[in-house]
Order: sequence, then structure tokens, then C-alpha cells
Amino acid sequence: MKTFDPNYKLLDEMYQDDYYPAFLVDKVKDELQKVIDLLEGGETDTEVVQEKLDEAVCGINDLQDEFYENDSEIETVARDCIGVTVDYILKWFGIPIDMEEAIRERDW
Repeated sequence: MKTFDPNYKLLDEMYQDDYYPAFLVDKVKDELQKVIDLLEGGETDTEVVQEKLDEAVCGINDLQDEFYENDSEIETVARDCIGVTVDYILKWFGIPIDMEEAIRERDW
């Protein structure tokens, strides 16, 4: 089984920007880590992976109020950063899901 790239910094752009509270970026990262854990476990069925992605994205959706409460929001930079991160994860594990489809449940 393949492990995720140890040199790739998940959501690095969000962590580097003070607009995003690190503890909230950690929560976004935790949602994406659930997908990575599934893939590291050897899952390759795109339907199963997409279901886990949907759950993760819905978990990120649920963080929006917390971002607002901390004078932040999931806006353009965050959207792009999350999308690029998801795309990298999928490509690393060779999962043929388009990035837009992968984050289809987003409301940010």
C-alpha cells in the first residue's frame, strides 16, 4: 500500500496566510486526512473514494460559520488551495476523479 507524499504540505498556502486561523486550517486538514487515510488503506474504488470526498467536503462546509466567527471565510484563495490539495492527493494515489467532481458538494 502506498503512503501519502511526506514532503507535500497540505493546505500550505492557507497556513502561510494569517487571514486563516491555523486551528481552523487544521480542521480542514483533518477532513482531508480522512480521505488520505482511506487511500493509504488501499481503497481504489472511485465510488467509495468519492463518497469519502463528499463527507470531507461537507465537513469543510460545516466549518464556514467558525471561519466567519474568526473574521475569516473560505473564499477564493482557500477554495483554490483546497481544490489543488484534493487534486494532488488524487493524482498521488492514481485515482481518476476530476478535481471539480471530487469537491462537488462544496458550498464555498
